[in-house]
Order: sequence, then structure tokens, then C-alpha cells
Amino acid sequence: MNTSSETAILGGGCFWCLEAVYQQLKGVQHVESGYTGGHVNKPTYEQVCNGDTGHAEVVKLTFDPAVISFREILEVFFTIHDPTTLNRQGNDVGTQYRSVIYYDSPAQQDTAKHIIAEMALVWDAPIVTELSPVETYYKAEDYHQNYFQQHPFQGYCAFVVAPKLAKFREVFAEKSKDD
Repeated sequence: MNTSSETAILGGGCFWCLEAVYQQLKGVQHVESGYTGGHVNKPTYEQVCNGDTGHAEVVKLTFDPAVISFREILEVFFTIHDPTTLNRQGNDVGTQYRSVIYYDSPAQQDTAKHIIAEMALVWDAPIVTELSPVETYYKAEDYHQNYFQQHPFQGYCAFVVAPKLAKFREVFAEKSKDD
């Protein structure tokens, strides 16, 4: 039995969207919403939303590389958000919603560079996704964890998160835990 796991930290807009999708991906063992990339110690959601802390809303994934590779995780990432809009995903605007990949090894950095180069050939506009080394990560408040699962009919969840989840299930049906 493989007991090894790896971690990935990704920002692609509101963390509720990424969390809901990655919770459905085979090989992902745990998903946690949080903040990283800023200059304030232990920021709150309100501080991050103001856009003054420098943090991005991110998800921290723990995954089994024997089941799913970091590359596959990034393929999903580039399918479920728009990596061409600087500091914006839909109506969510600000640096806290930036597209960013935080790597924790040279192998992850190399994989991310290759995927970004490949995605530049797929998208009609330039890729603005940042590639940065892992910084101090802070877990978001408890009420943000498993948000979509707990509030599927809340307006934002129904009109923003649910369509991203549906797109994931359509494009990556074979990788979905529902499969």
C-alpha cells in the first residue's frame, strides 16, 4: 500500500470553487481552503477580502501521486478557472483572486512551467498565472471549509461554484470520485 502523499497549493479565484472540484477528484485525499502569499500574520477572511494583505485565496490539496499526478491536478486547475484574467475570476476582483501555483519542489516548479507553456497554446489570451515558491499558509476559518457541500443552494454556490463543478464532471468524468 502506498502511504506517500504530496501537497499542492493553488489559487484560482474564490477558494470555494476550487475546493468543491478537488474534493471530487480521484487521488485527492484532503482539500483545505486557506490563504497564502501575503504579508500579514494570521489574516482573517475580512482582511484578505479587503485586498490589503497580499494573500490569495487558495486550496491546499493532499494527494496520492500513485493515483493522480501533479500534472493532472494542474490540468484540472487550468480547465476550471480562467488563467488569462489578472486578479479576477468572474465578478470576484482583486489580488486575492489571482491565478497562482505555489510549488514546494523543483519537480513541481518544472511541471508547472511546462503546463503553463502548454496552456499558452490553448488559451486565446496570455496566461497570467503566477508561479511562486510555497509561502506561509494559513487555514481559512472553519465556516469556509466544505462550503459548497454545506451550502449548495446559496446564491454564489448555485450560480458560480456549481457550473464549475459540472464542467469538471463533464471534462474529467473518468477522474471523478462519482465515476
